[in-house]
Amino acid sequence: MDKLLLDIKNLKLSFFTPAGEVKALNDISIQMEEGEVLGIVGESGSGKSVTAYSLMGLTAYPGRIVDGTVDFNGHRINDMKEHQLRAMRGNEVSIIFQDPMTSLNPVYTIGNQIREVIMLHTNLDKKEAHRRAGELLTLVGISDQEKRLRQYPHELSGGMRQRVMIAIALACEPKLLIADEPTTALDVTIQAQILELMKELKSKINMSIILITHDLGIVASMCSKIAVMYGGKVVESGCVDDIFYNMKHEYTKGLLRSIPKINASEHEKLVPIEGTPVDTLNPPAGCPFAPRCSKCMKICLSRMPAYTSVNEDHYCACWLLQKADFEARADNKGHTEDSAAVAYGVEGGPK
Repeated sequence: MDKLLLDIKNLKLSFFTPAGEVKALNDISIQMEEGEVLGIVGESGSGKSVTAYSLMGLTAYPGRIVDGTVDFNGHRINDMKEHQLRAMRGNEVSIIFQDPMTSLNPVYTIGNQIREVIMLHTNLDKKEAHRRAGELLTLVGISDQEKRLRQYPHELSGGMRQRVMIAIALACEPKLLIADEPTTALDVTIQAQILELMKELKSKINMSIILITHDLGIVASMCSKIAVMYGGKVVESGCVDDIFYNMKHEYTKGLLRSIPKINASEHEKLVPIEGTPVDTLNPPAGCPFAPRCSKCMKICLSRMPAYTSVNEDHYCACWLLQKADFEARADNKGHTEDSAAVAYGVEGGPK
């Protein structure tokens, strides 16, 4: 078994606003081993980015960890001081943000921004850091390095700016790279190039990656494990084959049904997930997906289900799985299937 790199246990994180407590993360647990590529998927507002920022200590005021622990590479993030977090960021864990144009400083050259990271975390002087910056640009596939190092962000294309962001993130060869929607602002051709680059770099320096995205196609080609998030909770997690070919949660099924299929018939329509995302300011008492679920039961509205183990690495938080188990046990004892319906309050439709 590989060494455990990341261990998030029962993490609860809230933003305390004038309107009330926004429960951005509500009791999530994620484990990740060295060398893995973990995909975190879900709709906007599901808590994907907040999860990533929490392990870097980047949860800004008024956000605060309410409960749970975050252990990364031997560090207990909850207990670290700001100067310790600054030493860790960029050195042991780095992040690529969604939009490189707003992440790069427009008044500093590309070379200046890469050198700053190198000199902050290493003992290299300015000349050595400059040489290292050129090597990093070569690593991410940018030619004519000396020219690029003198240029400003607005002088580069979107794809090149994203490559520069990756170069900055890789400056100290971190243990973990967090890619937060790294291809959102790019066209399809550049997206493919960036993803291929990330795969090559992973194999070269044995780096772990957390890939945050809406695009399940990207997850299928890049990741070894997937965590599906909704309403600040991980509703299903497992390996890629589990999630794509043996999905159990109705939200996961809805995400996959809403993807265009290359073998679809000419007039086949996409099936959207009806309803609107959960209000984390006033979250439901039960399963956060219950109001949008076509198979919602009464118990779904009042109680959050525990995780059911589908196999060794596949977990799902859904009352339907426990209902099926309840029915099987009831049948074995000679009861009718109606006993399960009475216990779970099957209504046969969304609430």
